[in-house]
Amino acid sequence: MTGQVDSESCALVLQGGGALGAYQAGVFEALMESRHMPGWVAGISIGAVNAALIAGNPPDKRIAALRAFWDKASSRVPFPSPFADGWGRRLFNEASAATIALTGIPGFFTPRLCAPWLEQPGSPQAISLYDTAPLRATLEELVDFDLLNDGPVRFSVGAVNVLTGNFVYFDNRDRRIGPEHIMASGALPPGFPPVMIDGEPYWDGGIVSNTPLQQVLDQRGTDPLLVFQVDLFSARGMMPRSLAEATQREKDIRYSSRTRMNTDMNKRIEALEAAAQRLFAKLPPEFADDPDLALLKAYRSQGPVTILHLINRGEDYESQGKDYEFSRMTVEGHWQAGREDVLRSFASPRWKKRERPTRGIVTLDLA
Repeated sequence: MTGQVDSESCALVLQGGGALGAYQAGVFEALMESRHMPGWVAGISIGAVNAALIAGNPPDKRIAALRAFWDKASSRVPFPSPFADGWGRRLFNEASAATIALTGIPGFFTPRLCAPWLEQPGSPQAISLYDTAPLRATLEELVDFDLLNDGPVRFSVGAVNVLTGNFVYFDNRDRRIGPEHIMASGALPPGFPPVMIDGEPYWDGGIVSNTPLQQVLDQRGTDPLLVFQVDLFSARGMMPRSLAEATQREKDIRYSSRTRMNTDMNKRIEALEAAAQRLFAKLPPEFADDPDLALLKAYRSQGPVTILHLINRGEDYESQGKDYEFSRMTVEGHWQAGREDVLRSFASPRWKKRERPTRGIVTLDLA
């Protein structure tokens, strides 16, 4: 069921995906230019970093903060490839990814000097390959944590408890957020060490769920909500032709499938609720005081949701190391792709003529 579009609150949902996260920065830049200002940003891993740069800065400084982070992250390989695509570009990207793996990323992480098996068992040095102290310094430089915690934008990031395996969200509506919460959301093992929060160790939330969409759907209110769901891995792809392509395809499926599952599950719940409401009207009067019926009637779904799904489709020359290929040329390409997908979606007749649902969830994939 749909009705005319009027005011909607906006949420920005950002997947994890390392270097691919520059796509999200381009998406956000285009959203800002079109005056779609999110009142809620939720992220996992690199999505948590981008979310912090957005929520932790005033509107007029958000793009500059994103640009500062991504310029620093891509400064290790600042020169362009002599090849725009094809095998030459693939070799350049693979060499760039290898460089990052060996030398780290400025303002993000540095390789440990000693082999992990020579370190004290149980220490951060023994269970990870890189030191993420530079990321803390970068976050403290680029994010105003007072604004992030006390400002108007809701902020949520996901991580997984190493000891229990339980997935948790750190939300500025119920706790003070610091650099450690963002770092925990992006602490992907075995590269990065777990981050201690309140005496508990946490790893990257993408281990359990690479998208925070479910948090937004579960915690939304009754008002209409427009969600910009920004995925860095595409669920659809070609049949692999080599072991390297098989590895890449497996990674795409593993990190993309949660979005589809979440939206499908919520649509089923909405359909069941609608069927239950219709059934209530058909029951005889003697069921009016039945406690089970009262319990079912008390359940009400939240407000209607429109999800604009923006997916980084990737390029043919990308390899299995695309999520840690931080060359300047590739980062700029991801950023531009995000911008173009937003503009393409907004130019679609389906977007221009869309009507806001009065209940349930509507998903649009227009790029």
